[in-house]
Amino acid sequence: MIPFKDDNPTRHLPIITIALITANLAVFIFESLFISDHQELAYAYGAMPHSLLTFDVIQPVHPFVTIFTSMFMHGGLLHLGSNMLYLWIFGNNIEDKLGHVKFIIFYILCGVIAAYTHAFANPASTVPMIGASGAVSGILGAYILLFPHARIHTLVFFIFFVQVIKLPAIIVIGFWIGIQLINGVISQGSSIHGGIAWFAHIGGFIFGILIIKFFVKNKRGHSFH
Repeated sequence: MIPFKDDNPTRHLPIITIALITANLAVFIFESLFISDHQELAYAYGAMPHSLLTFDVIQPVHPFVTIFTSMFMHGGLLHLGSNMLYLWIFGNNIEDKLGHVKFIIFYILCGVIAAYTHAFANPASTVPMIGASGAVSGILGAYILLFPHARIHTLVFFIFFVQVIKLPAIIVIGFWIGIQLINGVISQGSSIHGGIAWFAHIGGFIFGILIIKFFVKNKRGHSFH
């Protein structure tokens, strides 16, 4: 399933969501045009689990800073595109609900927790993690809690043809987190290092669910209205 838009209107222009997408695109274009060794760049500014846990400075910047530099780096067009698509579909509604300032704080916190979840799951790894996936996963967690019944326009593949179906967010996002959990368990039993940081996705998602109620204004005695 590939979601591409929702039927959940917003009241305000999502300037932070747009700014985040623009920044990620700008970094990717800069990398593509001016950086010849992408692996070297990832090892310089990506978030390494071992360094995050030990604060062993083996990169040009402090390990904690790499959490933020890594959030704007992507390994390819598909990696970038999928993250930015999810950020746009679901981020604008969370920003609309929280307001601009709370939204950027929420986004950053989800990214930090996601990075450390990945680090604790792979404490000895010196393979850098890059991408906005962890922070975006937090947004998905918030969305499934705040708007579980919002209709999501989704491409569903049936062997030889594709159908556009409107599905509740709880199904679309529930399917997504199910994939993350399955692959996270499988990856822990594998000797292969690198690849997708499944536990960053899981950590960001769970944190998003747990923390969103503290960001949403309490109106008429209910946290989510």
